[in-house]
Amino acid sequence: MSTRAQQTPAAPVGTAAAATLVLVVLVALALRPPFTAVAPLLEQIQHDLGVSNAFGGVLTTLPVVCLGVFAFVAPKLRQRFGDEKVLVGCLIVLLVGNSLRALGSIWTLLAGTVVVGAGIAVANVALPGLIKRDFPHNVPVITAVYTMCLTLGGAVAASVVVPIGAALASAWRAPLGLLAVPVLVALVISLFALRRSSGAPPLASSAGALWRNPLAWQVTAFMGLQSAMAYVTFGWLPTMLQSRGMSPELSGLALGIQAAVQAVGSMSVPVLCHRLRDQRPIAVMLALLIMLGFTGILVGPAAGLWPATVVLGLAQGAAFGLALTVFGLRSPDSDTTTALSGMAQGGGYLIAAAGPLLIGLLHDATSGWTAPLVLLLAVSTAWLAMGLLAGRPVQVPSVIGGVTRR
Repeated sequence: MSTRAQQTPAAPVGTAAAATLVLVVLVALALRPPFTAVAPLLEQIQHDLGVSNAFGGVLTTLPVVCLGVFAFVAPKLRQRFGDEKVLVGCLIVLLVGNSLRALGSIWTLLAGTVVVGAGIAVANVALPGLIKRDFPHNVPVITAVYTMCLTLGGAVAASVVVPIGAALASAWRAPLGLLAVPVLVALVISLFALRRSSGAPPLASSAGALWRNPLAWQVTAFMGLQSAMAYVTFGWLPTMLQSRGMSPELSGLALGIQAAVQAVGSMSVPVLCHRLRDQRPIAVMLALLIMLGFTGILVGPAAGLWPATVVLGLAQGAAFGLALTVFGLRSPDSDTTTALSGMAQGGGYLIAAAGPLLIGLLHDATSGWTAPLVLLLAVSTAWLAMGLLAGRPVQVPSVIGGVTRR
């Protein structure tokens, strides 16, 4: 019998593990700002470039499509170059994409968005496998750190881009361009930290069996439906709040606060997973809180807008953390985690891309938020159903050739 333990070194300790953790934190901080920074600036972008609401919809939907399309190539890149080189390459791609968007034309904005989406997609897939590889016994905890850094990076970006644009007398070009600065810092620090990284090479593997596995598809739907609701929030929360009488400045701040609160929600995942080895009750609880949050924002009393925003943020942060944690919990080794992550994020983000678009179409068709709310409640219910399947304490088969599980 051949086992994973016989084929790869033990999980790293000391400086090697610390280097991996530094890489996880720095990459995570860079992944959300390119998305969350656009929503508060969207009105200025449309006005300055003279483009329609349809272009605005494309600009908010295109990154999510890229997350789906480019996620499928990540496992192959990881197998060829290794985890660390792939993630450093993603930082370089993000640096280029953010710089392109700052040039300010319609075409550089779109091209930069595609480049940014490609870098984020590959990093999204590679990181869960790296966490499973170097922290196999602490997947929920390290995933929570990763998720917290993701949400904090997005929260800060959403909160500061409008004031930065006003201070620099540049409505949107300078704020988008400045997103390249923290990426550059992360790249330099990562290159230094990785001198002490383990750099364990991945094994030859084949993910074809996952596409025939029902649990893998359930994890994919679980990820996709959660992401659909998250990107509806990223793209439409300021507009929703403004329709309830909130100012543009406060609605942008609310998006930032909602994203920041997600970090608190994500940190609850290790505690919940420790207390409940079966993740199904967690999914049920989070689905109900998400429904409560959207309902409070769209049809609740005006005094409840801020509490509803906080509840939605807490629940969505925990839901995102749970979806990422499931990749590691439902797979037996890091190679399978990466393959499952690629499948779930590739298919999942393609599902998610329809979310903001459908909400926009329903809002335009009905001139209100009742129909969009009904859709969001239906998606939340479907996510709950997938959680009852993906949350079971079982695993998909290993993708590593020759590995026998006992």
